[in-house]
Amino acid sequence: MPADEDLRTVPSPPLEGVRVLDVSTLFAGPLAATFLGDFGAEVIKIEHPARPDASRGHGPQKEGVNLWWKTLGRNKRTVTVDLSAPDGAEVLRRLVADADVVIENFRPGTLERWGLSPDRLLAINPRLVLARVTAFGQFGPYSGRPGFGSLAEAMSGFAALTGDPDGPPTLPPFGLADGVAALATAYAVMAALRGAERDGRGQVVDMAIIEPILMLLGGQITAWDQLGTVQPRTGNRSVNNAPRNVYRSRDGVWLAVSTSSQSIAERVMTLVGRPELIAQPWFGSGHERALHADELDDAVQSWIGAHDADEVIAAFEAASAAIAPVYDVRGVVEDPQYQALGTVVRMPDDELGEVAMQNVLFRLSRTPGSIRWTGRPHGADTDEVLRGAGYSAAEIAALRRNGAV
Repeated sequence: MPADEDLRTVPSPPLEGVRVLDVSTLFAGPLAATFLGDFGAEVIKIEHPARPDASRGHGPQKEGVNLWWKTLGRNKRTVTVDLSAPDGAEVLRRLVADADVVIENFRPGTLERWGLSPDRLLAINPRLVLARVTAFGQFGPYSGRPGFGSLAEAMSGFAALTGDPDGPPTLPPFGLADGVAALATAYAVMAALRGAERDGRGQVVDMAIIEPILMLLGGQITAWDQLGTVQPRTGNRSVNNAPRNVYRSRDGVWLAVSTSSQSIAERVMTLVGRPELIAQPWFGSGHERALHADELDDAVQSWIGAHDADEVIAAFEAASAAIAPVYDVRGVVEDPQYQALGTVVRMPDDELGEVAMQNVLFRLSRTPGSIRWTGRPHGADTDEVLRGAGYSAAEIAALRRNGAV
């Protein structure tokens, strides 16, 4: 088949033709835009001319180049606009005319103060989806408060559940609530785009970061409502099944074991030489097994502690029982399953030469996503995007002189 004919048969990514204006910062909003960009959306990242997205200053750097931004900013063109300046607000209004999505995370009322209210933006573009990502949502007694994902992890009950039973509540060492909210925002945007496709009308997405993480905490609200129970901290154990914990092998490797299904629990106890426990009346229920976690953990740890990690993993695999090593980032990069999936990819980068990062979230068989480029320098595409919006060279120069871009 001729090369040009072959190229014509390659399907476009599923979000090709969707234009996203990312005017958000730290981290849920920008990450949602990254997810959309990974599957073909044209994402224009808008930052303040003098105050770049704060994520560019988070985490490690190499030779003055921020490394987290290379992933968070991938597949985005970068533009500088001062939205608080009248000329800058006008730039956004002109860009909105040809956009499908705007993602913002200013405190409620900020866009309105700048003349960029939802009503005004939807008047310019009735099909627009405006995703507003804030800590507490657009209304309610906390809506005007500053907030970040850590507060959502605290308020949702996640921190209260995390940590050792006799220790303090524990926050995760990464942006968990932000990441969950980013996934939820991308999902909400896709739902709203589908609605606009059907009836030609856009809408506002009100995403409060304190809410999506609640869905991951299972049936706790219903249990509180019906039984008045509050789930305690259990460390690495589960209240739903046992054995479920991390166990240390003879050669010092930590291994995670899970027995969420009854059949797996039976296989594990047979493997570790305690089949008599399976006959106990309490063993047939995950919840009841969790009440006997001390006995089950002692049995599993005793057996794992007498073997090296490779032996343990091989034995569990042969028994069709669930186990995995506890990795740090080195283990992730070196693991053959991650390598087979292509979970970590190496990408060319203008500033660093080449960088490794997580691949797109999932594999589509016909219209896959891709990383087209890594995070770009602050404002690298400003002139090109403004020219595309109809600004002349003289007008762009004037915007620069007055600090609007």
